[in-house]
Amino acid sequence: MDLKREKDQDTDVEKITAVLLKSRTGEFDLESILFLKLRGLGIHDLGCIGECMNLERLDLSGNNITNLGPLAFLRLLSVLNLSANRISNLEPLRSCDSLQNLNLAGNVICSTDNLHCIVSLRKLENIRLKDNTYNYSNPVCRNSSYRTTVLEMFPHIKVLDGERVVGRGSDLYQLCKDIDDTIKAGLYKNGQLTEHPDCKPWVEDNYWEMKRSNNAIIEEAYKQFNDVLHECRLLNNRATHVISQTEKSMSLKKQPKQYAI
Repeated sequence: MDLKREKDQDTDVEKITAVLLKSRTGEFDLESILFLKLRGLGIHDLGCIGECMNLERLDLSGNNITNLGPLAFLRLLSVLNLSANRISNLEPLRSCDSLQNLNLAGNVICSTDNLHCIVSLRKLENIRLKDNTYNYSNPVCRNSSYRTTVLEMFPHIKVLDGERVVGRGSDLYQLCKDIDDTIKAGLYKNGQLTEHPDCKPWVEDNYWEMKRSNNAIIEEAYKQFNDVLHECRLLNNRATHVISQTEKSMSLKKQPKQYAI
């Protein structure tokens, strides 16, 4: 996994410090940092991350974070990746008014009640609590009504767990999903693929073959077309013969004359 590889390459960092941030970004002033990636460093304490007041995109995935307190100062943060940590309390995110994209997959959020504190974030469009690609999830996702409840809590979001729920493409996605579910329900019974020997083709075997009409006008058109086609073939044969004779004649003219001695 990418997170594991990155962690192997870096020494574990328990706390975020100004020195770490400056070395990672090359910025001398913490307020100048706009994008920050601190994946898989073993971070426990967010330290002075709150001093990056103008931070817009932050990746803290694959760490050991439990307390999000310092993130409350990041009012301009729009994209936040907190996947694969040990987070259960989202309260500090309440003040992140600019947040649009939030990834919480692979944490320990046990109930949708833990999400109430971020309901007021009106710009939030994309929420992820589970990620099948990396097999990340949260205990809350095991609830059968999880998806419905989250969509009711956040009626303005466009994407949930990587699946578009509103906007362009959402209707097509839902349609395809419904069709797949219907097909699977009909094909499988008790986990076994069921056969349907009485299934018949949608159309007859000769359905796609062109059928000639009995209409006299169409019959006459067929006849005229065949006559014209025949004439074209004759003309083509004549043209081929003329070209062949001409080429033969020209080749003879180019040959040098020979005289008998």
